[in-house]
Amino acid sequence: MKFCKKYEEYMQEQKEKKNLPGVGFKKLKKILKKCRRRDHLPSLIASSSQQHGNNCPRECTVCDGTFFPELQKEMEDIVVWFNENAQKLLELHLASSFKKCLTWFTGNTRKTSHLGLIQEGKDLVNYALINAVAIRKILKKYDKIHESSQGQAFKTQVQKMRIEILQSPWLCELMAFHINLKESQKESGAVLASPPSLLGGCSFIFDDGKPFLSCELSDSVKVDIDLTCSICLDTVFDPISLTCGHIYCYMCACSAASVNVVDGLKAADPSEKCPLCREVCVYKGAVHLDELSILLKRSCREYWEERRKTERAERLQQAKEYWDYQCRSFTGV
Repeated sequence: MKFCKKYEEYMQEQKEKKNLPGVGFKKLKKILKKCRRRDHLPSLIASSSQQHGNNCPRECTVCDGTFFPELQKEMEDIVVWFNENAQKLLELHLASSFKKCLTWFTGNTRKTSHLGLIQEGKDLVNYALINAVAIRKILKKYDKIHESSQGQAFKTQVQKMRIEILQSPWLCELMAFHINLKESQKESGAVLASPPSLLGGCSFIFDDGKPFLSCELSDSVKVDIDLTCSICLDTVFDPISLTCGHIYCYMCACSAASVNVVDGLKAADPSEKCPLCREVCVYKGAVHLDELSILLKRSCREYWEERRKTERAERLQQAKEYWDYQCRSFTGV
């Protein structure tokens, strides 16, 4: 079955359950077909095309700004929906027993059960995956028709705009969530009847001493997340993801943003840059990776305990200095 048909069937099935945003794959392909027909116009247009490089001739609807703005809007809607729903699911997983009971009383029993959480996570990951593949295929088709690299350039642009779904910190959290659920099941000794697989190829590994979260989502999509903080050059502790997608230790991020841990990253100046990509305005919307933190604590117990003691002493010192300064400012000493 061709991917376009498979994608349309998937989205139709999902929209019967809930209203999901998606890529207008069929519509975008039609735009590109019109563009292809124009490429076969007489030699007058062909010569005009050569003068302007390998772009479409004259008033092509694609190059006029129909294709990319439409795809960008669809990508924004997909990422927003995915982030919101992944966040709700993970908050429920980490919620207190009281909150889970409230959810159960409201009638949503699927989301409070172990199997229900796994299935919900599986649905979210499948949604992210199939849309990532759809976007990749349509951009590849664009470049093939135009004999250009504008599709790849657009992909780089949306990554900077933080609307690439595979860059979402919530995908990283879902991967950690999957491993945590499996480990919890092993520790409790519970046996589930035919449990649905969330991410079959998902694992926490060490490669040359460096920690990675690795997941093969399909034959064509693989996600590898480096869990080494590029500031302290150690395994991330109390991990946080900046809006650009880079992951750091919380205290390292505070240091890079020139803020005290008492004030937190929300107090960071918008002009402060990510140490890796040099993007600005990346601290205020940072996401605490709680599931990843649980996974690292479970997988690196000795390191985690040693780092916890060190960070606790440093946080107490910073808090003492902060309140000493506030008292001196108040008293005028």
